[in-house]
Amino acid sequence: MFKLFKNVDNKSYKPQHGGLEIFKYIGPGLLVTVGFIDPGNWASNLAAGADYGYTLLWMVTLSTIMLIFLQHNVAHLGIATGLCLSEAAAIHLKPSYSKFILSSAMLASISTSLAEILGGAIALNMLFAIPIRAAAVLVTVFVLIMLYTNSYRIIEKWIIAFVSVIGLSFLYELSLANIDWNSAVAGWVTPKFPEGSMIVIMSVLGAVVMPHNLFLHSEVIQSRQWNLKDESTIKKQLRYEFLDTLVSMLIGWAINSAMILLAAATFFKTQTPVSELQQANELLTPLLGKNAAIVFAVALLFSGLASTITSGMAAGSIFAGMYKEPYDIKDNHSRIGVGISLLIALLAIMLISNPFQGLIISQMLLSIQLPFTIFLQIHLTSSPKVMGKYVNSSASKLVLYGLGAIVTLLNIALFVSFF
Repeated sequence: MFKLFKNVDNKSYKPQHGGLEIFKYIGPGLLVTVGFIDPGNWASNLAAGADYGYTLLWMVTLSTIMLIFLQHNVAHLGIATGLCLSEAAAIHLKPSYSKFILSSAMLASISTSLAEILGGAIALNMLFAIPIRAAAVLVTVFVLIMLYTNSYRIIEKWIIAFVSVIGLSFLYELSLANIDWNSAVAGWVTPKFPEGSMIVIMSVLGAVVMPHNLFLHSEVIQSRQWNLKDESTIKKQLRYEFLDTLVSMLIGWAINSAMILLAAATFFKTQTPVSELQQANELLTPLLGKNAAIVFAVALLFSGLASTITSGMAAGSIFAGMYKEPYDIKDNHSRIGVGISLLIALLAIMLISNPFQGLIISQMLLSIQLPFTIFLQIHLTSSPKVMGKYVNSSASKLVLYGLGAIVTLLNIALFVSFF
C-alpha cells in the first residue's frame, strides 16, 4: 500500500503538466547534497588542495559519479514502494537483521550529527569567539527548533537557501583567488596518485557516500509523490527524480571542487599546510583579505547548520522506520529519533577534550556502518518482492554491487589508516 509524505497534508495530488513542471520536483536531492558538503568534507577538501594543488580534483568527479548511482537507486525504492529504506528493512527483513542494521544506522546518525554540530560550532567560534561547547549548544538548539516547528516544505526551502549561500560564498572566494584553470581542468579528468596522497584520497572519496543520506533520500523523495496508483505518474516521478538527483549532485560537485580550487590557489601556492578549519580561516586573511576569511566562516556556519538539520531528519526517519512508520515530525517516534541523534551527539561533544579528535572518531564510526547500509539498499532494490516491476536489472545490480564494493573497500582503508 502506497503512502504519501505526511507533510503534504495527506492528500493525493495529480501534477500539472507544463514546461516548468520539473521545478516542482527539485528539492529532495539538494537535502542530500548538504550531506557531502558538510564540515567533514571541508577539512578533507582543503587538505587535498593545500597539499596537492589541483592534482586530486579527479576524486571529486569520481565520488560524485558514484554517489549519483547510489542515491538514484535508493530514491527509486522510495518512489516505487512508498517506503523509506528504514521502513522497507523493518518490513522485508527478519526482525533480528533489521534491528541490528537499523540500530547501527542510528549510531551512525549520531556520529554524523556530532561532526555536523562541531562544524557549526567551529564556525561560530571563528566569527564570534564563542567557546566550542557553548557554540555547539546554540547550533543544537537552533536545529531542534527548526525541525520540531517546521514542515518538510519549509525545511526544504531553508536548505535550498543555505546551499545557495554556501555556493555564492565560494564564488566570491574564487573571484579573489588566481585560479590556474588549465591545471584545474586536467585535475578533474586525470587520475593521479601523488606520493603520500592515499589517505587524503580515501578521506574525500569515503566521506562523500554517507549512511544517513541514503536513508534520508528514500524518505524525502516521497514529498513529490502524487497519485501513486497511476503508473504513468510513477514513471514520470522516476524520470524527474533522476534530474533532481543529477542537478543536485552536480551542485555538490561544484562546491566541493571550489574548496579544492581555493586551497590550491592559496595554500598550495604558498606551500602552507592546513590541518584544521580554524587554521584555514586565519590563513585566508593575509592571502585574500579579511572579507574572504569572514565569508569562509559564514559559509561553514551555513554548512554546519544545514547538514545538522538533514542529519536530524535522517535519524527521525531511521527511528520511525524501525516501527514501520514514515517520518512525520508530529509523530513521537520521529521526534524521538531526531532528539536521540542530536542530543547524544551534543553530550559527546561536551565530553570530548579535543574537537578535531572527535571528528576523526565520528568518521571512523561511519566507515564501519556504511557497508551495511549500501548492501541493504542493493538487496532491497534487487528484490522483485519489494520492487515489483521496478526491480534492478542485471546490469544495474552489477554496477551497484561494484560501486558498493569500491566504497566499502575505501572506507575500510580509511578506517585502518586511523591506526
